[in-house]
Amino acid sequence: MKILFIEPPKGFWFIMGEYLPPPTGILQLAAYLEARRPQDEISVLDCQAELIEWDGMEKRIISYDPDIVAVSSLATCNTYTVIRALDTAKKVNPDIFTVTGGQHFTALADESLKEYPIIDAIVRGEGEETLVELVTKLETAQSLAGVKGLSFRHVDQIIHNPRRPLIEDLNTLPMPGYHFVEDHMSRYHFKMMAGDRVYAIVEGSRGCDHHCTFCSQCSFWEYRWRTKTGKRIADEFEYCKDNFGAEFLWLTDDNFTFSPRTIEFFNELNSRNLGDELQWFVQARADDVVEYSHMIPDMKRSGNNWVLMGIESGSPETLEDFKKGIKPGQAHKAMRILKQNDIFAQGTFIIGNRKDTHKSIEGLQYFIDELDPDLAIFMILTPYPGTPLYAEAEKNGWIEDRNWANYDMIHAIMPTETLSTRQVQEELYGCYRHFYGSITRNLRGYFSSNPIKKKTYRYVANKTLLRQLKAMI
Repeated sequence: MKILFIEPPKGFWFIMGEYLPPPTGILQLAAYLEARRPQDEISVLDCQAELIEWDGMEKRIISYDPDIVAVSSLATCNTYTVIRALDTAKKVNPDIFTVTGGQHFTALADESLKEYPIIDAIVRGEGEETLVELVTKLETAQSLAGVKGLSFRHVDQIIHNPRRPLIEDLNTLPMPGYHFVEDHMSRYHFKMMAGDRVYAIVEGSRGCDHHCTFCSQCSFWEYRWRTKTGKRIADEFEYCKDNFGAEFLWLTDDNFTFSPRTIEFFNELNSRNLGDELQWFVQARADDVVEYSHMIPDMKRSGNNWVLMGIESGSPETLEDFKKGIKPGQAHKAMRILKQNDIFAQGTFIIGNRKDTHKSIEGLQYFIDELDPDLAIFMILTPYPGTPLYAEAEKNGWIEDRNWANYDMIHAIMPTETLSTRQVQEELYGCYRHFYGSITRNLRGYFSSNPIKKKTYRYVANKTLLRQLKAMI
């Protein structure tokens, strides 16, 4: 069988500056399929890295002449680009079997198959084993009725097979499939974080056992946390460095849970001297940073110099409403711990909760002034399909915008009890203007002794973030 994985042309989230991430999801799927079915011809077309627009993508589909086209679907805001890519494949050859998956299409499998007839199948949830079984069935022209985790169209019916159990041992997964995009590895970058260094993504774990109401990752991975061993994660770091020249790695765990495997991971990196050769970035919870503060010095020595924490709010009531499971005081402690270890400490914050007012959002700004993160990212509360927030918003009629392209956390989708969507949009601009418009903060960043902070603020100073946000109002 000939399978073509596609990362279609799309825009990027300008809040984080210039970046081009590798298409981690389809690289993982392609590597797994290759390991299980070495007889297949498998290619990955990353239109972003290859600077290919829609007409060029169509020509590549024609040239490759695939049996199956699988399109990457990272987030709800990419829904229409996925549909356009699948539609292009069908226009090239109606006999091409089209498939997608990911969080959005998993949550809305039935609605998507009804609305978009160019989708032949949706892989719900974890995709590796389902995809292998799907390809095997298609090759032998067998019924798809027994493929767990698959939703598909059969004649004029839409069929949803039972869910597929999650893979228990993630260490059985193959190494990341960067060999599929080896010719343009040097094009992957994250300018604000990594400058011009070659940038790669490594998956150390999947899922999260917390229950944040707005998080689509939690429900997608069934509120479970599964991890690779510390040694295996270090092996992947080394593999990316030695084989593809990676210098900056994003350990893309939904939640970097501190545990015995964390100590093993740090020790492995340090024993191989990888902490001197690689820099890496991770997302972590504030309460974990506080509880496991004794591990932070080893984390720094192992090459970590940037941590992002989802702090979200300084209001105990809002954090409770989000079911976040942290307290504002823990955010203050975690920020001090990271800074004491010279680790760049970034925070994300959410506005647009139902109880939010102009005054409460102003209070968030003052909370952040006291917290003093090295960098702040503000987002608007967005009801992603599959989340408890989405179910609640649907039930109560809060959703005013049904354009999936705007589900990017910087467009207001819902009003609050006292603020219209336009006012929420204005408040987002106000938060960014308050933080990034501070002359004192910018000067401290511009001349910081922390090289990451200094580089980041000099990068941000040359960008038009506030102008772009103001244009959205």
